[in-house]
Amino acid sequence: MAGSGAVLEDSSLLSRLDRALLPLERVCALISGLAIFSLMFLAAYSVSGRKFFGTPMQGYVDIIELMMPIIAIMGVAYVQRDGTHIRMDMLVSKLSGRTLWLFELVSVLMILILMLALMWGSWDHFARSFDCARPWCSKDSTTDIYLPLWPSKLVVPFAFGVLVLRLILQVWGYSRALVFNLENPAGVPLNLTVAEQAAIEARSLEGAD
Repeated sequence: MAGSGAVLEDSSLLSRLDRALLPLERVCALISGLAIFSLMFLAAYSVSGRKFFGTPMQGYVDIIELMMPIIAIMGVAYVQRDGTHIRMDMLVSKLSGRTLWLFELVSVLMILILMLALMWGSWDHFARSFDCARPWCSKDSTTDIYLPLWPSKLVVPFAFGVLVLRLILQVWGYSRALVFNLENPAGVPLNLTVAEQAAIEARSLEGAD
């Protein structure tokens, strides 16, 4: 089984754009992580209120509904950058050279086309919900405490937009690797063996104590 996680950097324009996009992806992943972390506190608060005071947290389900896009989508571009998203590692690990880069390029192109369609559709979905002529600029709301839904709907095209930028860079990177038959191209996740991935993780932990 192969792993991923190494993204080489150099002085090329592609690598500079890769490094420029990375901070935004990290912020998105951080927001997603904080949303998951806060959800644990909301669950504990709601359960404690029900058990000890007979009153659960009002609007708990509504808040979860609004947080789900942040939890599920905001960090996708970050894991796509490192190649740690769901992958067919058992197949990819058997490929090398131009065959590997062609497989990766076709895969990323298919994802890019899908994400462009989803971004367009999710933006249209947000636009139908947003109306500044109405209270809270919202045409629809949650069913319990009537929170506006458009902020949650806006998260989806934004996160997809960041992912589209990452996919465009990866299409560029894999195209270069395919044309020039590069062994270790910059700006794209490289396939690593389990031993190589473990060595990278060990180096990242050195001095942590």
